[in-house]
Amino acid sequence: MVSPLVPLELALRGGAIGILAVLGLAFLRGATGRSIRISGALFTFSIAGYAVVSSPLLGDSVGGLCPLALVAALGGVGYCWQFVVVLFEDRAVSASSMLPAGLLTLVGLVGILLGPVYDKPISVFHNVAEIALLCHALAVVSRGLRGDLVESRRRVRGPFMAVVAGYAIAVSGVEIGQGLGVEATWHGPAGAAALFVLSLAGGAVFLDARTSVFGVPALLVVEPSPETDFGAADRHTLDALDDAMQKREVWRQEGLTVGGLAREVGVPEHVLRRLINGRLGHRNFTAYLNTHRIAAARQRLSDPGQARTTVAAIAFELGFGSIGPFNRAFREETGQTPTQWRAEALGKNPPNPKVSG
Repeated sequence: MVSPLVPLELALRGGAIGILAVLGLAFLRGATGRSIRISGALFTFSIAGYAVVSSPLLGDSVGGLCPLALVAALGGVGYCWQFVVVLFEDRAVSASSMLPAGLLTLVGLVGILLGPVYDKPISVFHNVAEIALLCHALAVVSRGLRGDLVESRRRVRGPFMAVVAGYAIAVSGVEIGQGLGVEATWHGPAGAAALFVLSLAGGAVFLDARTSVFGVPALLVVEPSPETDFGAADRHTLDALDDAMQKREVWRQEGLTVGGLAREVGVPEHVLRRLINGRLGHRNFTAYLNTHRIAAARQRLSDPGQARTTVAAIAFELGFGSIGPFNRAFREETGQTPTQWRAEALGKNPPNPKVSG
């Protein structure tokens, strides 16, 4: 006997799939950067795929599209993670950012191909890996909150992405339970309702593809508006900021926050956020600091007189708490490691040889 909740579940899933399809197309066609378009579309289409394959009745009804939906769904949490790091850390879509989704898809397909003997343990492993990825995504959302200079994106961090991650963690937990033999009749309808609510929330936040959240493509020129005109107060603040960064080099302070810099400049934090983002074009405070730090590092590493100074010593002197973040920031800025940069620079300008007595 078919449960009376089945029609409601199918209606909710169908509504969610429709919203997600529109949202995915909006990402693809939106006035945003390439990485946001790709990661946003993959994320939304993977959720739509999950909405299909997590319902046996709906999976049977789509026929030949079911394998495609299955492949999209298996890597869904990986696509969620990629969307988080692209949106909130301003990363580019790359082979490394696609790797988690690819590995999750591969593990899931292996479990299906090996059959029922191995399917359950592999499914549990797959879901544990998903939870680990989602926990990292939550950490990304949380740790970048204070340093995010885009006010509308800061507001998105807490409510929407926490709902997405919380929903996905709950789904993974249910699937782990199912993999261990725990079943409940309310799983399907409750999951469908959560999917529909999540899709509505995503549409409300992302359908208009606000450039203030996602960033403006490099070729799109934004005309100045009265809200962004240079006033006397802004000029004074930017002069004070230039003095703090160029003359006093406050960026050397380890752990410097936007609030700390605001105190150095003598303005409220929200004013400094607005100016660094709106006037100087930086979306992330750490990236803004790193432009100064990496510029100084390039000079130090290119100086033959400092050839004996270790890369770690330079990193600590320039305000990095450890060598790892320095190496990552340097590579993002230059495309090379600090060691590669130094070797190339000193190859052109070798240190003066010592004069023997």
